[in-house]
Amino acid sequence: MPTMKNLIFVFVCFFAIGGAFAQNNEGNRSTFYVTYGQTGANLRLFNEMLANKGLTPMRSGYSNLGMGYQTRYNDFILGFEIYQNAGLKSTFNGYDIDYRSTRALLNVGYALTEEGRFQFIHYMSLGSGFLNFQMLRENTAQNINQFLEQPQHGFILRDGNIHKGSRYFTGLLTEIGFQMSYDLDIPGREEVFEVMAKFGYSFSPFEESWELNGIRFGNVQSGAFFRVGTGISLPDRNFFYRDASLSAQILTGFHFTQPNRFNESLEANGLEAFEGRPNNWGIKILGESKGWLYGMDLYNLGMKGQAKENHSHTLNSVRMYGNAGYKFFERKNFEIGGLAGLGYANIRYTLTNNIKPDFPRLFEEPDFDGYLRNAGIMAKPELYIAYGIPFTSENVFNLLFSVHGGYEVPLSRYRLASVPMYQYMSNSYLHFTVGIRP
Repeated sequence: MPTMKNLIFVFVCFFAIGGAFAQNNEGNRSTFYVTYGQTGANLRLFNEMLANKGLTPMRSGYSNLGMGYQTRYNDFILGFEIYQNAGLKSTFNGYDIDYRSTRALLNVGYALTEEGRFQFIHYMSLGSGFLNFQMLRENTAQNINQFLEQPQHGFILRDGNIHKGSRYFTGLLTEIGFQMSYDLDIPGREEVFEVMAKFGYSFSPFEESWELNGIRFGNVQSGAFFRVGTGISLPDRNFFYRDASLSAQILTGFHFTQPNRFNESLEANGLEAFEGRPNNWGIKILGESKGWLYGMDLYNLGMKGQAKENHSHTLNSVRMYGNAGYKFFERKNFEIGGLAGLGYANIRYTLTNNIKPDFPRLFEEPDFDGYLRNAGIMAKPELYIAYGIPFTSENVFNLLFSVHGGYEVPLSRYRLASVPMYQYMSNSYLHFTVGIRP
């Protein structure tokens, strides 16, 4: 099954192939975009179990919220996408039944139209994912001690558990689809505003994949989809002198923080503390126009450990920033710049019983796991140093290496039960990135 290391290897190979196709390229463009849409899906096996009990099946379909990056070399298309998918919630006997999934996909395709305002593209995607299926009732604990004394308020089943860290993505996922887009001019700017629509079919090719406690949930990763979106695109036709760029980078690094106060509460209630610092993998999109910088960061901080006998736990935080800044210095392929970011972050603690029965007994006796969650607003200042290495003889794109250092500041009141998490969310960090910049 693909892992994060496999995806990184394929990511580099795809863009190396793209460089070979682009030696005599006359029409490059890079695009960063966000999309939203719907996918049709039916939890067939789970619904059959509900029907056998005389219960109403879960509603079909799930929503897709995604971000992506795409580069066109002549008629050859390369890119990646990340999707967060959310099912329609159902309620049974005071429990909310819900499912979510995440996909990380690498895209390769071919443009069926010449480079211009209108584009029509056929593409195929390959990647890995994460699945979360849960049945939880309201957590009535007033403080952390009450919660840890009786944490069980439902069950949580996960495959490719990225709450431990992004490198735990698993499975093989594919998409086949078409993309239509049209460019709208931005007054006074060389960049264009791109509107797009995507349609096609997602599927998990292996029937035995995504099995959780006796039921296969492969339908959650499948179905016909339709998505619409917007983005920023840099077509070559708008640039007499190339003074703008849009890069895509893989991010990893260090966050110099530990959940000390939360660990104290865990140990006071007979559980093992988390050790070390959170691991971190993510994506950085960084655009530049005449020295001004803009972009987005998306990364996933994860911690995992053994809580007690037959129990494990995770502490996870997903963070997404919109960034703006300025490049202070540039000489040949070396540059220094600064960014300010404002964004969203959550904090999630899961206490999991590792020994659960299979369905349908698990549905009848669901109280095994505990879950705490909070979310809010974050900000950060950041400085970076980058160096680009031309990757082809025609200098079609650079292989970009950079180091980013900064400090994250919570602007919201982060708490898990009664435990303040401000100290954990507030931290200095050092990120290392590698990517491509056309």
